[in-house]
Amino acid sequence: MRTRSGLTALSALPVLFALLILAGACAPAKDGASGAPMSVSSPDGSLAISLSLASKPQPYLPGERLYYRVTFKGTAVLADSPLGLDLHGAPPLDHDLEVLGVEKRSVDSTWENAFGAQRLVPDKYNELVARLREKAAPGRRLDVVLRAYDEGVAFRYVLPEQEALAEFTIASEATGFYFAHDAEAFALNLGRWDTSNEGEYARTPLGDIKPASLVNLPLLVEMPGAKLWAALLEADLTDYAGMYVGGVAGVDNALTTRLSVPPRRPFDQPVIGKTPKATPWRVLMAGPDPARFIERSYLVLNLSAPCALADTSWIRPGKAAWDWWSGSYATGVPFKPGMNTATMKHYIDFAARHGFEYMLVDAGWAPMSEDGRLEDILRYRPEVDVPAIVAYGKSKGVATLLWVEWQALDRHMDEAMALYEKWGAAGIKVDYMNRDDQDMVNYYEKVVRKAAGHRLTVDFHGAYKPTGLRRAYPNLLTREGVMGLEYSKWSDRITPEYDVTIPFTRMLCGPMDFTPGAMRNAARDRFVARDIAPMSQGTRAHQLAMYVVYESPLVMVSDYPEAYEGQPGLEFIEKVPTVWDETRVLAGKPADMIVLARRKGESWYVGAMTDWEAREVALGLDFLGVGDYEARVFTDGPDAATEATSLAIEKKRVMAGDKLDLRLAPGGGAAVILTPIR
Repeated sequence: MRTRSGLTALSALPVLFALLILAGACAPAKDGASGAPMSVSSPDGSLAISLSLASKPQPYLPGERLYYRVTFKGTAVLADSPLGLDLHGAPPLDHDLEVLGVEKRSVDSTWENAFGAQRLVPDKYNELVARLREKAAPGRRLDVVLRAYDEGVAFRYVLPEQEALAEFTIASEATGFYFAHDAEAFALNLGRWDTSNEGEYARTPLGDIKPASLVNLPLLVEMPGAKLWAALLEADLTDYAGMYVGGVAGVDNALTTRLSVPPRRPFDQPVIGKTPKATPWRVLMAGPDPARFIERSYLVLNLSAPCALADTSWIRPGKAAWDWWSGSYATGVPFKPGMNTATMKHYIDFAARHGFEYMLVDAGWAPMSEDGRLEDILRYRPEVDVPAIVAYGKSKGVATLLWVEWQALDRHMDEAMALYEKWGAAGIKVDYMNRDDQDMVNYYEKVVRKAAGHRLTVDFHGAYKPTGLRRAYPNLLTREGVMGLEYSKWSDRITPEYDVTIPFTRMLCGPMDFTPGAMRNAARDRFVARDIAPMSQGTRAHQLAMYVVYESPLVMVSDYPEAYEGQPGLEFIEKVPTVWDETRVLAGKPADMIVLARRKGESWYVGAMTDWEAREVALGLDFLGVGDYEARVFTDGPDAATEATSLAIEKKRVMAGDKLDLRLAPGGGAAVILTPIR
């Protein structure tokens, strides 16, 4: 299938992040005493996570073991859940431990993110570090770090430098997530590690997730009886294996961690390392409204290493004309369209006319290597003169991005990046990795680090979920790891219902290169999957709204130039930014609908999307500043239920406190620009 697809001394270490919410009631015992919980609460007091050493009846394992729990406003989110590391060729680190000490601290800071959905990011949390040691020889040591933010909770393991454990191989984690209530999840269960992480998030009772399952993160969980939602993620995945979850035999509503294994490594050796070593963070968001999780998705960045680049001024977010989705198509032109120089220049002309920052030259520009297995990314085919294309783009104010296959890049990374810098290319799109084991995780970091040295931005396709690497290397503008609009070329899987599910699931962990912008829009009974001049399900306003709802500092304008010229809605695509100062979710429910507002400077942009159900939205404008605003409204036309390209455009004068009445057709949407009137 074709796819695009603070512990200051420890803060830079890779970490395992589990967001855990308000801790259970603590016995009046000293922190760290056997059986006494060690707890930390969020600054606002709503979330808590606690750690304890305890012996529990079946179905728990026998003996005194390490457990944690999470609460939200006194209601349990996670019941006592096991912790520990299973080591290959050695006893596990999960039982018969003693507490050497407990350290607490609080942090309240803010940092600036010029490449995301929230420019000023609050980083405020309380932290607890429990220092543990085996009671018996050899007395190996293990630290557990707990953090509680208002946005969620997280934890990680740290193996300090020690003679008793200088080198290690982790066979598995004993990390469990034992939900305290009957629960259902929006689960992406692909059942294997070597995938592009693309598929539907199916509503699944937790009891249907089997021990053999490999469910991808993020995982969105609803506990209807408790009127709570939770989201499970990971952050700061560095030199470690990607995390999945499976069920727990004999325990209801319980999940356990599964670690991705490299293709040529034994199944029980997913992580190999030396001490000191910190795992990624295990992260849990919790609360009554999953829409708030979207607003707080910067939590993954807060738990990741800060920017490693001295200069980021050269990194340029923006929109890109793109040849692949339409099949390098064009109409009414004096040349034969295809993967050739003339077509690429034609797309550049289109980008220049409409103020788009980039042209992405996708697969096909490079010849095959001599062995016939991979493209030779150090040469270009004669009919695709890449240096000439790049130079032409520069003359028009349009930068060029180049697609590369990951193994070809791995063979010639230094040489290729130096060559692309010499040609004047602005970035690369790296494709087909389809893994997140320890070796591949390290490959990702090597790519973005070396790309930054050549002032190249990066877009990963065939990729695993974001885990915060873009904070250290903001030249990593976006990545796929999502079933995107490309699937409309060969299937009917990209439905409006799916479109309004992924903001609450995949997007919680970071930007997603969904590649919106289809202009041949179809009602449900009129959609046809096709490769050339493909269509989309739902209305044109639904597609426009994606440019606001879906976070991606680099976003495609996916259709061919003639599909846009003179068409209603192009004005919105021209004006919408790709990075933001502020984000607010105004309404939403997974798989049903979403209304989201983002601010850039003094202007606000609103995107509203619905599933196949028509809806009426009374858009409150309380988020606006003082004074009058011009509202430029792009919404479904009166006949959009059958003629999905129908778009109504109007201007209104509004102010804070007013409401805009939006009528969304089945599969419909609305996009609004709100600009202060001076």
